[in-house]
Amino acid sequence: MRIMFNEVRNNKIKSVVLMLLFIILIGVLGAVIGIYYGSVSFGLIIAILISLAYSLLGLFSGDRIILSASGARPVTKKEFPHLYHTIEGLAIAANIPAPKAYVIDDSAMNAFATGRDPKHASITVTTGLLNKMSRQELEGVVAHEMSHIRNYDIRIMMLAAVLVGIVTLLSDFLLRTFLWGGKHRESRGSSRIAAILILAGIVLAILNPIIGEMIRLAISRKREFMADANGALLTRYPPGLANALKKISKDPDPLVDKANKATAHLFISTPFRQKQSIVIKLFSTHPPIEERIKRLEAM
Repeated sequence: MRIMFNEVRNNKIKSVVLMLLFIILIGVLGAVIGIYYGSVSFGLIIAILISLAYSLLGLFSGDRIILSASGARPVTKKEFPHLYHTIEGLAIAANIPAPKAYVIDDSAMNAFATGRDPKHASITVTTGLLNKMSRQELEGVVAHEMSHIRNYDIRIMMLAAVLVGIVTLLSDFLLRTFLWGGKHRESRGSSRIAAILILAGIVLAILNPIIGEMIRLAISRKREFMADANGALLTRYPPGLANALKKISKDPDPLVDKANKATAHLFISTPFRQKQSIVIKLFSTHPPIEERIKRLEAM
């Protein structure tokens, strides 16, 4: 049990560090834009304003956008009583308000949680998962998603996705400025320092979105381990989630039709067909499912 709590603590620390890296990336981009226009404060103000606008939009509308894009529909207790009872029971155990229940009509076995906080959260499962999981396995999956809600992972992951968007937007703005701002560059002269600055800015603009995406995925992978551990603690039965993950790993058709790269990190397992390569693993939204099962079985 002490190993599990150490894992939770380490993941929280790593997530904070990774979020700080995001802030540094945005600050550096803003500073470079400001230097180009002759005022660092101007660039930082632009970066801050864009960050605030995107963050507020993501925080208050992100969950509705995600549910709509995923094809999720709200369900009633009469339609899926077992799902409702499982969510309500585990919400009591987690000491949070019961999340809203949604279902995706898809044969793949998967689930995700979204929202900005425990009072405004939902848990979505596929019909494939409902049809193929035992009671204890479903409880394990729901407990995993409940842990994402209780730990505020849903907010962090939504914010991480928004920050990737901000980094990409600022990088694109910087790149366009360097490529199409010829007249402005001429007015600044063609000194060697200016040329080096422009070259560094172009490299930064190209690499930053990639770095930002890797940070977001790293946060996602750390949070999955933590949700597994907390979910097992909620149900007091680690084999439930472990067996559910085994079934999910053997799903012959894991593709969730309406999943996309923007929402993939939310699911309990990658909603795409598995491919093995160094690049694919580097940009994976989830840690290896075999490692997750191994850790649960060791609890």
